[in-house]
Amino acid sequence: MEISAEAPTTLGEQLLLLSLDDESGETRELVKVVPAIAAAELVELALAGRIEVTEDEVTVVDATPLGEPVLDAALSTVAGEDEPGRVGDWINVLKADAVPRTIAGLVGKGLVREERKRVLGLFPVRRYPEADGTVEAAVRQRLHAVVLEGATPNERTASLVALVHGARMHRLAFPDADARRVEAAMESISRGQWPATAVRHVVKATEAALTAITAVTVATTVVTNG
Repeated sequence: MEISAEAPTTLGEQLLLLSLDDESGETRELVKVVPAIAAAELVELALAGRIEVTEDEVTVVDATPLGEPVLDAALSTVAGEDEPGRVGDWINVLKADAVPRTIAGLVGKGLVREERKRVLGLFPVRRYPEADGTVEAAVRQRLHAVVLEGATPNERTASLVALVHGARMHRLAFPDADARRVEAAMESISRGQWPATAVRHVVKATEAALTAITAVTVATTVVTNG
């Protein structure tokens, strides 16, 4: 299957595009999406050779900026600490600003537009409906080819699959597919061979931390709302 080319976007931006409702601009399953985007920043830094993960501890090996504002902000935050931190701890730190920075990136690239409204005429809210659907369509096409049709993923696509799988975002990525089939395929891809050992380590550690964080967050939300 031929996969369409797409404009350059970060893994976090791709995750957010999967979660945004195209018409209303509301973010779906936010409790899963927020830590997933923060985790994606760590994976991107590993892919770019900026960090390494050893025994679940993140170490900056190259603090040179990448020229992508959201990733440079994350790199600066991690590099600003004297001692290595664990993957899960960094996800919790980075998630505070992950969504606003990622939305700014999508707006700046013309993929979503900002709309400001008032709920009940009083409470201001911001929504981000789709402005250009070509990138999201290409991302979904790429995921479909890899997960449902068995195409061989490159390192970035395999990383995206691992992030979606770890955050339990299967339904957002594949709303109409058989859930068991999707989960099994994603599990296989996430556990597969990775070209770079350093990236494999950070993806595995990030996926494990993301799974734990998402499970706790979802459970807490259910108890709070129950």
